[in-house]
Amino acid sequence: MSTAARAVSRFTGASAGAAGAVAFALALTGCTAGSESSSSGSNTNFVSGTGEISTVKAGHRTAAPELSGETVDGGKLSVADYKGKIVVLNIWGSWCSPCRAEAKNLVTVADDTKAKGVQFVGINTRDLQTAQAKAFEKKYAVSYPSLYDPTGKLILRFPKGSLNPQAIPTTIVLDRQGRIAVRALKALTEDELRKILDPLIAEK
Repeated sequence: MSTAARAVSRFTGASAGAAGAVAFALALTGCTAGSESSSSGSNTNFVSGTGEISTVKAGHRTAAPELSGETVDGGKLSVADYKGKIVVLNIWGSWCSPCRAEAKNLVTVADDTKAKGVQFVGINTRDLQTAQAKAFEKKYAVSYPSLYDPTGKLILRFPKGSLNPQAIPTTIVLDRQGRIAVRALKALTEDELRKILDPLIAEK
């Protein structure tokens, strides 16, 4: 819980419009643009995530914010519809090298754990057109949906004091009650993903 208490609240209090987008662009740390083309303006001077994986015991978890909207493919999605399942939220951009590095690991574990009540959902950010995100999903055979969040409005919804996103990529795992259980500020390996998910799958 000490990590949650230290979670920076820079995303909260911003307006839903331009102020929120500016706060997101200035405050959210993450990977620098890789060698592939970037739809977000290339050199962002973002720093890498801390590599920290934080967990919260069941009795101290806080509810995730309402996350819904249009997907990369043009459909509609609400994370609330997956209540009763463990939800893995992965915040990514096609321009982000660590996101590309972890993509196959996410896809593999998503496929392996689907029958165990685990649902992966991406949140694509800072891709100003969906074409780049669609190309990423095709290249890495991403089998789960992603909300399209080019200006970070959805990310700004995470509450003050929670394990909120502070890097790209960030992976946040919700328990079956829709509460924030884990946050990883790094690109994840298959083993790390499984170690995160196994205790949550075992929870009743």
